[in-house]
Amino acid sequence: SRLQAAPVPPSRERDSAKLSIRSRGPLAAMSFAKQLVVDCRGHLLGRLSSIIAKELLNGQQVVLVRAEDVNMSGSLYRAKLKYANFKRKKTNSNPRHGPFHQRAPSKILWRTIRGMVPHKTARGAAALDRLKCFEGIPHPFDRKKRMVIPAALKVLRLRPERKFCKLGDLSNLFGWKHAALITRLEDQRKVKSAAFHKKKVAVTRARAESVKKVKVSAEDQKVLEAAGFA
Repeated sequence: SRLQAAPVPPSRERDSAKLSIRSRGPLAAMSFAKQLVVDCRGHLLGRLSSIIAKELLNGQQVVLVRAEDVNMSGSLYRAKLKYANFKRKKTNSNPRHGPFHQRAPSKILWRTIRGMVPHKTARGAAALDRLKCFEGIPHPFDRKKRMVIPAALKVLRLRPERKFCKLGDLSNLFGWKHAALITRLEDQRKVKSAAFHKKKVAVTRARAESVKKVKVSAEDQKVLEAAGFA
């Protein structure tokens, strides 16, 4: 035919390669679920933020919980120096005009993701509206399936001898006052979660045993198979 595909620019080839890698990645099967709840515990800040930013721009709604347990490569002392340097940046004539230095882990995580999104455009602003960040796991997200992102996990991406620190510890040093409260609420949640899991395991086991014991006639078995339940 006379129609030929236009040559793809090298930059577009690289982008498509990245997308193909991402499509085989941790969020491939979850793409465009109604809402993704990601447990941030044990994830590296930058890697987590870049993946979430891309998902937001693709139209996915994302909820990030346990932001205080996000990891950062480098020692806490190094992170403290970097944040102190960031705190010095202000509008000279009127500091109330910004930039604003967030202290809460969820706000720091949100701002990190904002830096990876074109937030001053309508598309970027709409993407940020799809994001929610929380310390701890508040209701109703404590009762929802939570995901992890292997491509951003500290144990898979950081060499074991390297130093790292927690975002919650950094926030605590710079004026975040709710670390003890979040710890107390999380301890209460974990007790409820353990009880729920124990009950769920018992119900699942009892159901499996009941299914083994039940006897179904040949006629009923055909009906079940036709309906896809056998």
